[in-house]
Amino acid sequence: MFKLLKKEPRDQAIQLILTPPPLGINPQPPHSSQPPPPSPMPPPPLIPIFLLLLITTAAVSTAATTQDSDLESDCTNKWIHIRHLPPEFNLDLLKNCSEYPVFDNFCPYIPNHGLGHRTHNSSHSWYRTDPFMLELIFHRRILEYPCLTPDPILADAVYLPYYAGIDSLKYLFGPEVNSSFLHGLDLYQHLTNSENTPSIWDRNHGHDHFLVMARPAWDFSQPVSNDPPVFGTSFLELPEFFNVTALTFEARAYPWQEQAIPYPTSFHPPNLAFLDSWMNRVRRSRRSTLMVFAGGGGISANPNVRRSIRLECENITNSVSANETGYSNLCEFVDCSNGVCEHDPIRFMKPMLQSSFCLQPPGDTPTRRSTFDGMLAGCVPVFFEELSARRQYTWHLPEEEYGEFSVFVAKEDVVGKGVKILDVLMNISRAEIRRKREKVLEMLPRIMYRKHGSSLGLRSKKDAFDIAIEGTLQRIKSRTQQFAALRK
Repeated sequence: MFKLLKKEPRDQAIQLILTPPPLGINPQPPHSSQPPPPSPMPPPPLIPIFLLLLITTAAVSTAATTQDSDLESDCTNKWIHIRHLPPEFNLDLLKNCSEYPVFDNFCPYIPNHGLGHRTHNSSHSWYRTDPFMLELIFHRRILEYPCLTPDPILADAVYLPYYAGIDSLKYLFGPEVNSSFLHGLDLYQHLTNSENTPSIWDRNHGHDHFLVMARPAWDFSQPVSNDPPVFGTSFLELPEFFNVTALTFEARAYPWQEQAIPYPTSFHPPNLAFLDSWMNRVRRSRRSTLMVFAGGGGISANPNVRRSIRLECENITNSVSANETGYSNLCEFVDCSNGVCEHDPIRFMKPMLQSSFCLQPPGDTPTRRSTFDGMLAGCVPVFFEELSARRQYTWHLPEEEYGEFSVFVAKEDVVGKGVKILDVLMNISRAEIRRKREKVLEMLPRIMYRKHGSSLGLRSKKDAFDIAIEGTLQRIKSRTQQFAALRK
């Protein structure tokens, strides 16, 4: 079934020729008793750079999966068509994984369909996941979506399997840095070309199309007219894509196209037993530290919230005795400078498991992957600005529930008014902390991305992917209805 052609080692490129995996076709009514689809194929053998990806656009453009009989099977208003794109828009982009040294060599993070290598050989749920590989993870997961249709006319939404974030690297860190206003134009030309079924796009002028862009939206928001260009590409500023829904790590303050979805963590359980086992461990974990900050920065002399956190953490023992509080340690700082924690969850997960609160200050942008790492550890997040989460992940973390699982301390109060984070957190009772932690655990399945090919039991719990799809379908339905009304 697989044929692998390896080019010269210096190219570090692999050409994939792959026949489609068997996928069931479901032309029958939603409640028919179709047998479940075949189990996902095992990954092919390891190769020097990365595992062969079991993803091809051709495979999904002509096939649709059946819903498992044990799960909800009604696909009304849920049909998705996966648009066929040439490999230059996805798989071929992975061939250049080592060509952006200023960014990183991301070849090691491609195995396991974007989850990366396991943290150790016996691990079933933990991987060295790079969040920028979410486009691969999402692409692989959507192949298992139960309501795929090969007919775009019947689709409620159209998914573009375009690796936008990976393609942006040549504009952000590569040879085309001065042409970043061109990012996405070749995709638009393909979608509207007379030889590529332009009617799929023209039917709703892109309102029903969506894609994943595994970077903050700011990285795609450079004004087209900037000369010379600043950091970023102009994808989201192009009028051609104003109607498309983009799923990003971080939305702008006043988004129109994009919606923020969670960063991937390193935890991707394959079945319900591993999820339950982890949640039990989190519940049993002894919280001997009051608060932890895992991150870098804060070494500048200029006032900023990270500097204030580091100074408070360093000086905290001079003002309060830990023994008087019931904690053996009041503040722990995990230095993640220079990216040392990015692919090594052991560095930060243990301190988070031992802490009641995880401090989540903004950095270069308001959001952090660490927010989701901390919640995964049952560590109550402490936010310092609204754009860090509350005004971002509205599908996954409902805005009205933030008071139940998090703490907010305005960064302006910490930096400019001398408010001590310790004082704020010490005023929260142990009972209230336990309630917040239980709420974090209740929300844990919503913010993780389970492993592809996971068990039926685990698939019965909606994860970050499932909720992103639901939100996208609702958003597209609203947009297409508005568009249809305007055309009347």
